[in-house]
Amino acid sequence: MSHDFPPGSVWLVGAGPGDPDLLTRKAERLLAAADIVFYDALVGPGVLALVPAGTEMASVGKRSGRHSKDQVSINVLLADAALAGKRVVRLKGGDPSIFGRSTEELDHLAASGITVRICPGITAASAAAASGGASLTLRGLARKLTFVTAHARAGEALDLDWTALAAPDATIAVYMGRAAAAAGEVSRELIAAGRAPDTPVMVAVNVSLATERILRGRLSALAFLVETISDNDPSLLLIGDALAVSSIAAVNTMAQTRGFEVGVA
Repeated sequence: MSHDFPPGSVWLVGAGPGDPDLLTRKAERLLAAADIVFYDALVGPGVLALVPAGTEMASVGKRSGRHSKDQVSINVLLADAALAGKRVVRLKGGDPSIFGRSTEELDHLAASGITVRICPGITAASAAAASGGASLTLRGLARKLTFVTAHARAGEALDLDWTALAAPDATIAVYMGRAAAAAGEVSRELIAAGRAPDTPVMVAVNVSLATERILRGRLSALAFLVETISDNDPSLLLIGDALAVSSIAAVNTMAQTRGFEVGVA
């Protein structure tokens, strides 16, 4: 048995964007050694299929507006399993430390005297850029990369530093920005803060999966681009001049051969 996964310990494991080929070797090893796996709704079925038969599985999936377990309950479940002497994997989509609410789980487990570690995963922004044939940064053009979330409590506006985000040398990755209302607010606020309306945007849907789509357009049409996306399809918004550097011919070829959808606004 692995020396870094004794009974009664917990690993927060990044499942990546969904494609099991993008799972790290360490993550696969930890899944093979686990006694129980608590997994999120965004973990791809191909990744779950790697869990050995006989391993206990528990869905604690959380999607916007549809929480099967609240965070406090998840914390308790993880601690109880570890205190019962089980090797526990908490499997999170993407990377556990990027909008994954890992801190609450880490703090609760540590307070309970439980050893807990993190296994990083490929985050959706990296996978989306790879699928779109683009770079998130570019010397002389995109010197900054900022990850933000468009998730806000009901009735509340997004509390973001729009002036900083509107810097022309920044690439922005917007997580949980699928809803037209959220995308529209992102577009309006960035343009109002000085970002050019024709700034390239890319919307990545079901990143790395067989149902993946890449939609392209400009910032002023961002709300329009997301209107065709289902509520059940996880999506990521990428905004910045670096996204327009790759050859459009190469992107179109990729779309034809891999089933991507290219949107022009």
